[in-house]
Amino acid sequence: MTQRPTENVASIDAQYRVTGMDCGSCATKIEGAVRKLGVERIEVSIASERMNVTARDAAQLEQIEQTVAALGYRLTRLLDDADENAVADFSHVTPAYRRALWIVVLLNVGYGIIEIMGGFIAGSQALKADALDFLGDGLITFLGILAASWHLKARARAALVQGIFLGALGLWVVAETAMRIASGEPPEAGLMGLFGIIALAVNIAAAWVLVPHRTGDANMQAVWLFSRNDAIGNAAVVVAAGVVALTGTVWPDLIVAFIVAGLFLHSSWTIIQHARRDLAAGRKRA
Repeated sequence: MTQRPTENVASIDAQYRVTGMDCGSCATKIEGAVRKLGVERIEVSIASERMNVTARDAAQLEQIEQTVAALGYRLTRLLDDADENAVADFSHVTPAYRRALWIVVLLNVGYGIIEIMGGFIAGSQALKADALDFLGDGLITFLGILAASWHLKARARAALVQGIFLGALGLWVVAETAMRIASGEPPEAGLMGLFGIIALAVNIAAAWVLVPHRTGDANMQAVWLFSRNDAIGNAAVVVAAGVVALTGTVWPDLIVAFIVAGLFLHSSWTIIQHARRDLAAGRKRA
């Protein structure tokens, strides 16, 4: 008679606070890397900045921690895995680092507003779409500063509101871009390119502010990865401005606007999904 295999009683459920995520793709990247280790369960939420994982044993759990750290994020083990009010150790968040985060918020949100205005002035939908990325990054960092010690439900509710707000902005840009197809009037290429170049400079400035503090948080690689991803959108706007200047058509501006806004909508939807999952988990525990 064949004996059925017994369950692995050594499995470990662990919950972490993840510092260094600034977009939905960060959560996807962490989940993908950890799944390659053959873990039993992995859930990463950009909304609550938490990672829930089930490992085979302590050795695999240590391997998971090393893998996530190598990606450029800091893991802090929560004191009580089952308690939605559990708090993490934030002793690494120094006053200087907190000030740096506030500077990043001001740079991102401030220039996001400026770039939206620039989009209206230059008649560029790509500028408006690129501005959403600045606003999204700034608001996520802002939530991280204010809600560092909030419990799961409070962070999830705040993230849900944020995700809905950002999603509404993204839909507005997409709808306005669709309406611009009929007009066929090209944007002011010179202004469009100028705002795009300034956007790239702002991203570099935000990275420069964070670099000295990454040894106490996520590593320096993470800063450059985030900045590189943001810079791709800035560069696309500048390239589109050049093509508009050469061709005199509106299509380069509209194509870039649809692409950037579509990526932004995907990120906002990820935030909403994670927030709803966190709220559902909180209701189950209640």
